[in-house]
Amino acid sequence: MTRSEDRLTAAFVAVALVALFGGALTGVFQALEHSGLNVYPSTPLVKSYYHSLTLHGVLNVLVWTTFFICGFVPFLVTRALGRPLALPGLAWLTFWVMLGGLVLAAIPLLGNAATVMFTFYPPLKAHWAFYVGLTLVVVGTWLVTLNLALTWRAWRRQHPAERTPLAAFMGLVTFAMWTIASLGIAAEMLVMLIPWSLGLIGGTDPLLARVLFWFTGHPIVYFWLLPAYMSWYALVPRQAGGKLFSDPLARTSFILFLVLSTPLGFHHQYTDPGIHVGWKLVHAFLTFAVFFPSLLTFFNVVASLESGARARGGRGWVAWFARLPWGDPSLAAQVLAMLLFTFGGIGGLINASYNLNLVVHNTAWIVGHLHLTVGTAVTLTFMGICYWLVPHLAGRALWSRRLALAQVWTWFVGMIVFSNTLHRLGLMGMPRRTMIGAAAYVQPEWKVLLPLVGAGGALLFLSSVLFFLNLVLTLVASRAPAPAVPAFSEALSGADHAPAILDRWRPWIALAFVLIAIAYGPTLVRLALTTPFNTPGLRVW
Repeated sequence: MTRSEDRLTAAFVAVALVALFGGALTGVFQALEHSGLNVYPSTPLVKSYYHSLTLHGVLNVLVWTTFFICGFVPFLVTRALGRPLALPGLAWLTFWVMLGGLVLAAIPLLGNAATVMFTFYPPLKAHWAFYVGLTLVVVGTWLVTLNLALTWRAWRRQHPAERTPLAAFMGLVTFAMWTIASLGIAAEMLVMLIPWSLGLIGGTDPLLARVLFWFTGHPIVYFWLLPAYMSWYALVPRQAGGKLFSDPLARTSFILFLVLSTPLGFHHQYTDPGIHVGWKLVHAFLTFAVFFPSLLTFFNVVASLESGARARGGRGWVAWFARLPWGDPSLAAQVLAMLLFTFGGIGGLINASYNLNLVVHNTAWIVGHLHLTVGTAVTLTFMGICYWLVPHLAGRALWSRRLALAQVWTWFVGMIVFSNTLHRLGLMGMPRRTMIGAAAYVQPEWKVLLPLVGAGGALLFLSSVLFFLNLVLTLVASRAPAPAVPAFSEALSGADHAPAILDRWRPWIALAFVLIAIAYGPTLVRLALTTPFNTPGLRVW
């Protein structure tokens, strides 16, 4: 690929890393507050716990992930197809549109005029620039989808009889799924929140806003996860010294994510009135269904890792695991991310179960779960990717593999302490989105565990400092040339073994829209026809 495309990837990744640092800093503030140390009087740029919570969520959940994915996925897709992006000018326009939107949203966000959390539920009302800025970021992701689709079509004209290379196929599925799912948040912004914040309509409606938000809000989890899965499937088996177990199985899992990721948002709204319990049940079934491609991924990736470990002399049913190349920080980060994500997946089934959800709904359990998904499966995987991607983009070898390994294990241990404690506190009834240090109802059994939240958060922040220190020293102090980009994994069962239907787009996209129409159509039509936009905006901070 051209150096210009590497610069484009570097631009997206640089913005993502800045956001990650800001999110890590505000995150440790919250962890310390939970343990009894209120740092906010001494942080003039962060006005309150809730200001910090909003910054942390927006920077880590929305900005870090989205910008990294928009840099990393096209990087892999173009290399898999062996051709540059179809419209490089559009690619740079996309970056500037997204950066402009980020800056526009950041002004009220930093100024405490948009302290509405990353879910921005009305009637909490942010400054109009926050909504418009985030909308521009979403529009930018649509432009990435367009560019990838045009690039694939150009490739297809030259290779009419070939199967789409696996990494390219997965990247295209990721952005196709996201583009469909993001229609919900786009509708919420354009029809409700932006006109409301500009004073063009007098009010809004919390229920309709939440339905549209969760139309996108749960699929965004797969927008984060699928690029991590791309690395686990397309690169990690080769990094482990083995081969991907099954290319057709990988394609099947991604197609299932495309079809099933969106029509399941009501499992976030089990306690919301105004949604018929029958539709909540339908979404519960679909949520359990989307767990199936995750199981396929678990089997396929573990089998691939086992092939690498056994090629390195691994033996036994479990002991082979120790023969993986743990001295490679990129691989170690991603394998440890997989381990912790196993528990995140189990927790997701609990969240999707109606009766069990009522026990953990809006408790600290949800925070612990979210940190196993976006905070570990995604973030630790992306950190592992950075250990080869940033050196490649900089043209310099990673400054210290030992420091990288220390960072990876520190994150792993810190997240075990942090997330496990939050899960336990959630089962004890401790609420989320709450400044616990200022609450008058803290239970004695909570007080025993709350210091562990601070300890785990401190370890995670230390790990992030080690991560950024290593990257900065790579840029300014490393003199060795960068190693080659990891090669794509070969497959024991290759693309030619897959049915041709797995390389077609129209049937699966059509099926995705049909399921969405069934699962969301009646409720959205009823709410759209009967909902008065009369709820005034509130600013409670």
